[in-house]
Amino acid sequence: MPKQRKIIHIDMDAFYASVEQRDNPEYRGKPLVVGGMPQGRGGVVAAASYEARKFGIRSAMPSKRAAALCPELIFVYPRFPAYKAVSQKIREIFHRHTDLIEPLSLDEAYLDVTEDKQGIGSAIEIARQIKQAIKDELHLTASAGVSVNKFVAKIASDLNKPDRLAFIGPSHIEEFMEKLPVEKFYGVGKVTADKMKNMGLHTGADLKKMQEDDLVKYFGKAGRFYYNIVRGIDERPVEPERETKSVAAEDTFAYDLVSTDEMNDELDKIAALVTDRLQRYNLRGRTVTVKIKYHDFKQITRSRSLSNPVCDRDTIAIVAKELLLATEPEGQKTRLLGISISNFNDLAVSSTKNSSQQLNLWSEP
Repeated sequence: MPKQRKIIHIDMDAFYASVEQRDNPEYRGKPLVVGGMPQGRGGVVAAASYEARKFGIRSAMPSKRAAALCPELIFVYPRFPAYKAVSQKIREIFHRHTDLIEPLSLDEAYLDVTEDKQGIGSAIEIARQIKQAIKDELHLTASAGVSVNKFVAKIASDLNKPDRLAFIGPSHIEEFMEKLPVEKFYGVGKVTADKMKNMGLHTGADLKKMQEDDLVKYFGKAGRFYYNIVRGIDERPVEPERETKSVAAEDTFAYDLVSTDEMNDELDKIAALVTDRLQRYNLRGRTVTVKIKYHDFKQITRSRSLSNPVCDRDTIAIVAKELLLATEPEGQKTRLLGISISNFNDLAVSSTKNSSQQLNLWSEP
């Protein structure tokens, strides 16, 4: 019988903002965001300190909106080289315990410690030691989730942040998942959560009553995943080597957009998110793709390959708008827009191949 897996999900607390507060004493204890300045065009928040979050400020929020919520808010330009350097030190701490590490971004990763290098045996103790090492050596805090699979470990790490450790054992997983609100399921964005609630699906227990075929009918391939995970089933392994295929972001709107100007404004915001993600991983891509979903759920994509790889917001936004314009969007009721960058240059791909960056899924900001 295969040994039961021991999975840890480590998630740094307000990572970019915490690094800025650590390195700049004048920022400590104050509401701070890392991201576009409010006077800029299309600026969005990349990260918010916990002091800023008390005002309702969140990542991906337009900077002007954040400034309106908190007039004393401090805006800081991102320092990606600094964040990458800290991330590398965090990885070194992980490697003291296991080489089965799957980073999801600079500030979070899965670890498989079923077999750990130091022979500690307890995943809870390993997570505790990792958190303490990060605090002692890097003067930052992390939250950790421990369980027998990736999905539950990820959910656990988000419980009662910051600086917490949560364990959900195998005998409690189904009960925990049944009580979990659908909007807390990792990967369920606001639009999907609203759709579930409109169907009377408010918790994992409600999802559990659905037949697998019906979940697939309403939610596509994700429906099969929901069917399994609400029963505590997630066989995905921790994968330390995965190659980046594309970087993408999208947004579904509260109301259908009908004017090209509105759509262009949204593309500016989405381009800023994509650029942020490209810069995090030192990536440049040649192919820009725009995704458009209309009010009747019809979906199209349009792509253009450029002569040189790009990672700057202005170029990405310009190409995306040109691709959109070619579809004659004026007057068409549009409920979703997205941008992806792919066809990375060889150097960038090889530099991330061992960093486990798998960003080819469209994600809601």
